[in-house]
Amino acid sequence: MRILNYLELADRIQRSGIGTAVRNQRKALADSEHRLVTSPWAGGSPATAGLKRLVGDPAFESYDLAHCNLIGPGTVTVAEHAVRTDLPLVLHAHVTREDFAGSFRGSATVGPILERYLRWLYSRADLVLCPSEYTRSTLSTYPITAPVRSITNGVDIDTLAGYESLRDSSRRRFDLDGLVVFAVGNVFERKGVSAFCRLAARTDYEFVWFGPYDTGPHASPTVRRLVRSPPDNVTFTGWIDDIREAYAAGDVYLFPTNVENQGIAVLEAMACGAAVVLRKIPVFEELYTDGEDCLLCETLSEFETALERLAADPLLRERLGENAKETARRHDLDRVRTELLDAYEMATNRQATTD
Repeated sequence: MRILNYLELADRIQRSGIGTAVRNQRKALADSEHRLVTSPWAGGSPATAGLKRLVGDPAFESYDLAHCNLIGPGTVTVAEHAVRTDLPLVLHAHVTREDFAGSFRGSATVGPILERYLRWLYSRADLVLCPSEYTRSTLSTYPITAPVRSITNGVDIDTLAGYESLRDSSRRRFDLDGLVVFAVGNVFERKGVSAFCRLAARTDYEFVWFGPYDTGPHASPTVRRLVRSPPDNVTFTGWIDDIREAYAAGDVYLFPTNVENQGIAVLEAMACGAAVVLRKIPVFEELYTDGEDCLLCETLSEFETALERLAADPLLRERLGENAKETARRHDLDRVRTELLDAYEMATNRQATTD
């Protein structure tokens, strides 16, 4: 079977969690018996596809199932083509109204419009995939008329191999010493950057956020203010080419995000044996266990207490880190492959029964 695994605007969002999720999907599927197609367009681009259509040639590549990972016009075009030609269509709900809010300036304002659009788009599918049961529950409130199934985004453990050897060089590069509290990912207000900085101001530990940030007009005022004038013990590194440097340099992974569909960086931190401190939100309560593979907190005082406990107790950090590694292994790419192939079979069967 030829499977289209499509991510429009891939060059622009490769540094995002969605980009990482799609890389995980494609690497997992590479070890399957199916052939992977990554562009739906004949000739490799919409422009070339349009020219081919003008001369009477097919505008679309040949594939047996379409799996789209974003929500833009390219995805809509592929979805409409799949519906017209009776191809099984899988749409991956990496984006929800709740998760979009707080990511960019004005993102909450467009929330109601986005929800209506997502309800229409996702309902076109034979099957909607999402990263967690929390997200599946969220989509049920829109509601989505297509069946929705949760599958893990997974973690590519192999790409993190050798992170330990980078600890000294990474700490020298970013001028870090002592206990380092860190986060990884795009700097968004939704992801808890304000809480991250407020906690830093209440402690003496080094705080580092590894990941890109925007200070342009569509960045939130909070993000612009904090990255330009952070507390003295906070560093925003911007994009780093080798993400292993982040997991090598840090000791305690702190993620006070307000909304998350899964959080791939959490799994990466766990795979590297970091002690993980998370906000107590439904998706993390679903996936992780407080006191076993992480510490879950609600208030700033609870976060501060958790950091103090971990700073004073290296054995606790080690125990949480070892348990976290086991949790991450349960989300490896073998599981991603199995769950994707099961989902494709489900979508194919559903499409066949609705003809």
